[in-house]
Amino acid sequence: MPKGYLEHANISVTDPERSAALLIDLLGWHERWRGPSMNSGRSIHIGSEVDYLALYTIEHVSGDFATGHPLNHIAFVVDDLSAAEEVVKGHGLEPFGHDDYDPGRRFYFFDWDGIEFEVVNYD
Repeated sequence: MPKGYLEHANISVTDPERSAALLIDLLGWHERWRGPSMNSGRSIHIGSEVDYLALYTIEHVSGDFATGHPLNHIAFVVDDLSAAEEVVKGHGLEPFGHDDYDPGRRFYFFDWDGIEFEVVNYD
């Protein structure tokens, strides 16, 4: 049976630079690439050596995405949940849904475009 892993997800955002700054601060990721993308759009790839998020924008991207259509949320694992929450707040975003159940503690937040993120710690 083949085995694999998630290499990247491509999401549309209104301001890739702003979203990239959040992910760099929150996860310690780095910019892997930036440049022109399909349909005259532009993208910034932010991630680690093995995985990343492609932050795509084009003129018609307006944000205000509805959770669950079709994406529910994107989740990140961090080594310090409290520090991660301070980063999210420092970017002017509001954490919510704090919970502690097996297998870990977590909180959620919406970015400026209405995309929901989960941040979890398994310690």
